[in-house]
Amino acid sequence: MGFKDFVGNENVITNIRQMLAHERFPHAVIIAGAEGAGKYTLAQMIAKTMNCLTPPAGGLPDFCGACANCQRIAEADALEARCAEAVEAREGLRETDKKETRIFIQTHPDVIVIPPDPPQLMIKVDQVRRVTETIYFHPSNGRRRVYIFTDSAFMKEAANALLKVLEEPPEFATIFLLTGNTGELLPTIRSRSITLTLAPLRVEQLESFLAKQNPALGAKQRSLVARLSEGAYGKAQSFDLAGYLAARGDALAVLHSAQTEDHTSLFKATETYRAGAEGKEKTTLLLRTLYSLLEDLMYIQSGTPELVKNLDILSDLERMAKTIPFRWIEGASRGLGEVESGMRRNLLRSLSLDAFAVSLER
Repeated sequence: MGFKDFVGNENVITNIRQMLAHERFPHAVIIAGAEGAGKYTLAQMIAKTMNCLTPPAGGLPDFCGACANCQRIAEADALEARCAEAVEAREGLRETDKKETRIFIQTHPDVIVIPPDPPQLMIKVDQVRRVTETIYFHPSNGRRRVYIFTDSAFMKEAANALLKVLEEPPEFATIFLLTGNTGELLPTIRSRSITLTLAPLRVEQLESFLAKQNPALGAKQRSLVARLSEGAYGKAQSFDLAGYLAARGDALAVLHSAQTEDHTSLFKATETYRAGAEGKEKTTLLLRTLYSLLEDLMYIQSGTPELVKNLDILSDLERMAKTIPFRWIEGASRGLGEVESGMRRNLLRSLSLDAFAVSLER
């Protein structure tokens, strides 16, 4: 257990360990990268290294993964599970207490994880105030206090409150800001932080890792998963290929229906997109799949078929690309944005999808 287990971005890992070795690690660090690139995993690894009680001897700094501090910090590695527990605990409170309670993950007294607070899924000012109230106290069980913001969607007041902390940070604390888009953060926050960017892995690298992790996966399936994961190892590890293929079948039905006057197959597909959490997840996956197919159509029309992600249906996409103009693809992309907007307003999903497809009739 240690930094050797982090897949890819070796240069970034080496730079981090050298900064730790020379005790020149910044007080504010933005870790940027795509979904599943390992941003949270890396922040957790650094937190363990900063507070490890029995670090491995020799070489650059690392963590043992076995001491009390490492194990307590590692309890927050399963971020989704810990967040679900925190939300469930809040739901069990009285209504008045529920409104005043914000979501935090703290399995170690010196390491606090701050996820976006539901239902808006944004970092709120009360969460930042928790940071400002505790950050100036010396660590109790480790060497450094660590705060990990798992998302860059800050409410305006929260971002301004964080900025005040970054202007005068204590020497024994580090704040991590994880983001898929650094532009979401205030320029004044970015200027007071250093940015570590996790580059996507090559398709060949991901295919090799997938072959070791899941030998039963065929070569074509590995290639498809590697391309759809967009260079993110974590995303490739947890990729639901069966779910994606089912969603892609419905997405193709939507696109083909827009080319004909017979919408029978479309209505059969969209009537399964019902209300509730399961229906929302299914619809979200369908929209992502539609975006992926439209992107592939643009790659084909622009003469760069090597960038296509859905390679296993390349011939079908090429036939489709010959019959539709670029303006149609552009309109379809805008239409998907309207469906997403409708989902946020709780419009009926099956009707929204039907209306989307019918609006694309040529």
